[in-house]
Amino acid sequence: MTKTEPKKRSKAPAGPKRYFDSSNQGDGDGQLEPIKLKRKNQQNFLGDFIKMTQSKSKPKDKLKEKPLKKEKISPQLVEKYTRGDKVESRGVRTRHFKEQQQRKEVYLEYATEQAARTELLLTETAGQLEADEEETTASYRQSEIVANVDLQSAAKHFQLQLDFGPYTMSYTKNGRHLLLGGRRGHVAAFDWVTKKLHCEFNVMESISDVQWLHLPTMYAVAQKSWVYFYDHKGTELHCVKRLNNVNRLDFLPYHFLLAAANRTGYLSWLDVSLGELVGNFYTGLGDIRLMKHNPSNGVVCVGGGKGVVSMWSPKVREPLIKLLTHGTAMTALTVDPKGRHLVTAGLDRTVKVWDLRMLNDQPLALFHLRLPANQLDISQRGMLALSQGTYLEAYTDILSGGGTGDPTKLPYLRQRCDAFVHGLHYCPYEDVLGVSTAKGFVSLLIPGSGEPNFDALEDNPYETRKQRREHEVHALLEKIPAELITMDPQEIIGVDAPTLQEKIDAKRQLFHLKPSKIEMKSRRKMKGRGGTAKMARNKQIVKDLKRKEFISDIKKAKQTVIAQSRSKDAGEEASSSSKTKKPSVLDRFKPKSQKKSQKS
Repeated sequence: MTKTEPKKRSKAPAGPKRYFDSSNQGDGDGQLEPIKLKRKNQQNFLGDFIKMTQSKSKPKDKLKEKPLKKEKISPQLVEKYTRGDKVESRGVRTRHFKEQQQRKEVYLEYATEQAARTELLLTETAGQLEADEEETTASYRQSEIVANVDLQSAAKHFQLQLDFGPYTMSYTKNGRHLLLGGRRGHVAAFDWVTKKLHCEFNVMESISDVQWLHLPTMYAVAQKSWVYFYDHKGTELHCVKRLNNVNRLDFLPYHFLLAAANRTGYLSWLDVSLGELVGNFYTGLGDIRLMKHNPSNGVVCVGGGKGVVSMWSPKVREPLIKLLTHGTAMTALTVDPKGRHLVTAGLDRTVKVWDLRMLNDQPLALFHLRLPANQLDISQRGMLALSQGTYLEAYTDILSGGGTGDPTKLPYLRQRCDAFVHGLHYCPYEDVLGVSTAKGFVSLLIPGSGEPNFDALEDNPYETRKQRREHEVHALLEKIPAELITMDPQEIIGVDAPTLQEKIDAKRQLFHLKPSKIEMKSRRKMKGRGGTAKMARNKQIVKDLKRKEFISDIKKAKQTVIAQSRSKDAGEEASSSSKTKKPSVLDRFKPKSQKKSQKS
């Protein structure tokens, strides 16, 4: 079969052309011109249309990413954050410790570079007073400083006239809240920036010291007999009767420990998160009036009447270190916020600066005064403040030395108070020095004393209630145990791995163990079913089984100890020089005839 072709459509008859036909464009007989249709969104538009042409993208293989170039850092900026010269590897004996020291230097160099680069992120810069020609900053008075600063800074200078002195004081860790305690029972807590009073009351008995705890809503007050805890509204929370006759209080924020020193010479640590005493030791120093903890490692420094500073840990009954600082009795003691320097004052009218990392016999700096200093404190920027009765002095650098007895080195600022000074503290993150006197409290402006930039995750002066709650939870999770309070702050990052000698000693102690006493109570049976003979026999069977298990454990421990001691002695023989050959452990078990043949 053959397919027939389909019929073609017939063309339309030629008729008049339509107006939109393109072939009518050339006709000039007055007919309609064709119209080009547009989209609806373009019909009412009168402007010009721009056609975007998309460039042809190159394949990924041909694209080459240029590496980012790090900008160079000025050597002056790197020198600002440097941690000193490198340690020379000549004095290091073995190759292992040389390589370890070289790796440590690489890490320190990287940390210095990163610290210098992050200075761009700091929003504030620190500054100090600069005197004109033929003038000194020590001649400036507080009234002149207040008149030349902005209104917000000028409001930080104020004075409180109180009637229940002498007063002690305490700032919170973020520097926002202030706590005052009068000797005659007056307690006041307030936000000193906004002047908002939290609470004010009288405990109707003498007060020795006050101290904020881990939150600005809780504080401790050392009263006549015991230590009391209050909240920010003045409500009594706890009464700790195990801390009695307390003279000084100090709080360790990373360990949640409240350190207390009393009149009889006892030093105590209270864990405020658990409510338990971690340590309570008799120091033998008598009435303790000087106490300060080291912020870097948590060790408590106690000053005595013989000029000796002793450093204590809550898990060691004896002092970790004793340092003879003065030939006379001490009058003041403080540690800088970084934990590097210890500053002491004595009746010999000197102030000495000691290096806590080296603890040499000679101080780093010496200040000669006309009168003994009774209060000391160091700011976050390293400024030293000291008081001599009613007279105050501030020095820009604790390592520079000087004092009123040295006319060549004048102090940074001077101030005279209207009463005897009983407390002295720099406010964190503010250029403010708080002074508690016998007649009240004075807030002084010390330009350049505080750290201008704060870490909001560590100390936030503007934290909200929710942020404070979250910060407390994180601080409790990251709490450092009291067992890690040692002189070496790097011990917390180490791994507690027992050495081979410790393992051998622990297993050798198994040789002197005795089998534990077995107390077996047989079940009471009916009459005729049991008897004393059966009970005694069952007890003897159980004792024999326990004794066999104990003997097998002892045998295994003996075998491992002997094998480890042999391997240790063999290693010592291989590493020792060939002067004299030491007898090995195996020689002890050889027969006498074999030993004689070896000697011959």
